[in-house]
Amino acid sequence: MRRSSETDGATRAGDGADIAAGRLDNDAVERREAARATSADRGPLARLFGQLAGFGMVGGVAFVIDLGVYNVVRATVLSDSPIWSKVVSVTVATIAAWLGNRYLTFRKERSRGAFREGLLFAIVNVVGLLIAAGCLFVSHYLLGFTSQLADNISGNGVGLVLGTIFRFVAYRWIVFTAHTRTSHSTHRTNSSEAGVPS
Repeated sequence: MRRSSETDGATRAGDGADIAAGRLDNDAVERREAARATSADRGPLARLFGQLAGFGMVGGVAFVIDLGVYNVVRATVLSDSPIWSKVVSVTVATIAAWLGNRYLTFRKERSRGAFREGLLFAIVNVVGLLIAAGCLFVSHYLLGFTSQLADNISGNGVGLVLGTIFRFVAYRWIVFTAHTRTSHSTHRTNSSEAGVPS
């Protein structure tokens, strides 16, 4: 009897140790999940800041190209046409921006379907061009500010800021979205496999 009670006591002690170990394991799992959730929350924000930095760098290069081409074209072959000078300069700058954003800023989000992505990129940049040209049109033709300085302020100042804001938002959430679509698809698949509504 004594040996049996000793055995029962050892069994209960072992069960208690297992339960304690289980609790510790659960606590460790919960801590890991909390850390992973915090990391996941930080991930998209860090990626967004990285994209803003890359977009700013690419945009700076494109701005220099836009400004240089605009002034060269305006001073030479299209001296009487500020609007067409802007069209030419933005077109050249857009090609540079396409390469920079596709292969640097949004390299993880770019799609293999380059045609669709390129088409969306072109449409976004046409709208950006219309924003810049619209600012220039209002300043030059409606308000009567016809000097080259005024044209630069309206087209390369106000138009640039408004066009840049529009472009980043459109690039981020419309053009370069392959990674986001894949992530959402994977999340929905995992949720359905686990029986969790997405």
